[in-house]
Amino acid sequence: MADEQPTNRTDVDKALLGHATYRSLGEQRLSPAEEKFERGRRTVGLWLAPLVTIVFLALPLDMEGNQQTLGGILLGVIVLWITEAVPIPVGGLIGVAFIVVLNVVPPDDALRPFGSSTIFTFIGAFILAQAMLKHGLARRFAFRILALPRVGGSTTGVIVAFGGITCLLSAFVSNTATVAMLLPTALGILGVIAKLLQDRGMVAEDFDPLRLRVGTAIMLMLAYGASVGGLLTPVGTPPNLIGRGLIEEATGERISFAQWTATALPICALMFVALAVILLLLNRPEIRRIEGVSDYVAKQREAMGPLSRAEKNTLVAFGVTVTLWIVPGIVALVAGNDSDVYAAISDRLNEGIVAVLGASLLYLLPTDWSKREFTLRWRDAAEIDWGTILLFGTGIIFGSLLASTGLAKTLGESASDALGLSSIVPITIFAVVLAIVVSETTSNTASAAVVVPIIIPIAVAAGANPFVPALAATFAASFGFMLPVSTPQNAVVYGSGVVPITKMIRSGISFDVIGAVLILLALPAMVALLGIGT
Repeated sequence: MADEQPTNRTDVDKALLGHATYRSLGEQRLSPAEEKFERGRRTVGLWLAPLVTIVFLALPLDMEGNQQTLGGILLGVIVLWITEAVPIPVGGLIGVAFIVVLNVVPPDDALRPFGSSTIFTFIGAFILAQAMLKHGLARRFAFRILALPRVGGSTTGVIVAFGGITCLLSAFVSNTATVAMLLPTALGILGVIAKLLQDRGMVAEDFDPLRLRVGTAIMLMLAYGASVGGLLTPVGTPPNLIGRGLIEEATGERISFAQWTATALPICALMFVALAVILLLLNRPEIRRIEGVSDYVAKQREAMGPLSRAEKNTLVAFGVTVTLWIVPGIVALVAGNDSDVYAAISDRLNEGIVAVLGASLLYLLPTDWSKREFTLRWRDAAEIDWGTILLFGTGIIFGSLLASTGLAKTLGESASDALGLSSIVPITIFAVVLAIVVSETTSNTASAAVVVPIIIPIAVAAGANPFVPALAATFAASFGFMLPVSTPQNAVVYGSGVVPITKMIRSGISFDVIGAVLILLALPAMVALLGIGT
């Protein structure tokens, strides 16, 4: 009698397609020790969050009332985010509710940042990713990468190669757009590796593919690689343009495209090496060598056959979206990012609008016209991770309020006075630390917009040239790695459901420190070598 097939065998494709950023203890497969830790962490958060808020509000601080209230609420929300006492998106919504209830700002002012184009970038990109996963296009891309020479033989090769692709693309395409377009391929690669582990009996029959260490390494390399690559050019990420503009306005010193790239290149190169080494050490893949993967990949690619109509439609929508995302970067290279042409095109081809437009094509391109069937159904969009969208929306709200209430300025000036900053070295150290701290709790764009205007007058008051401290703050704004709200790309990979927040925090702390040290050591040296800012 033939052996019966196990009924509890994990369906990898279904698990990756139906991911969730937040899962209760009962929805996860945890060891007794892990469950005890998770239960304790979440219980502590339930009483620590309100306690921290109440204590901060009771302190006799020399700041305006709405600033102190905002600070107390933000501290409580950070505790909720770190401990996951409630679902992470809900923690942000609780904070927004108390911002209005405690009269920090009126409701319309509090909720206005939710209309940010970044939110619509998430929505459009997640819908595109859903189509790529549903119809198997992400799996095709994954097999194509695994078929590259000297890449598919080891998980290390796959992760490093994928990170390199991400890093280079994000130098010219928005970090958010880069991660959004590569996320389905990353999930496809994870799916292939998960099935290899499953077929070889290296995991339990009912294993959870969302909890594989190799998945965490791939996803964090995707997010962090984009942050590092985005620093390489002035158009790589919004904080670069914000900081560059503020520096030029304050000092009259214009940083050319070539000067920026030459300054950032050694920092980015060293940071990428650190990413590869530390991510692989902290998240050792369950399998190192992928023996026989070339034969496996060849057979799977053959079995997939030609592109289906749904795949072709998805490829068209994806191609249109990526092309429109890339166009502003190409125009910047040709005409310069100070040109009127670049300004006009970048404004009209806003990445959020482009993402929504691309996603809309999935509901216009038919798979069966006689039945009026299109590439996606609405229920497919309903299944995207709306929690991540809510989470980052609340992060944008807090970032906006830090600036509009003056809390960031108050904290920066108070810290500067307390530390007695009077020379360029301590001011630069302060600029880097402040930019990283602010970017951890809001976003890298908010960090640059808030911190650089604080650092410039501090340096001027101390009689120091503000060029290096301001540029250091701009670079550091992209190096917030710990939380999903730190950067849009962190939020996107967190939305995959593959990266637990505890692992993001653990890895992020390491890279915050390394990034800060690299900026402090390499940036002044490169500025002096290139003779800029003098």
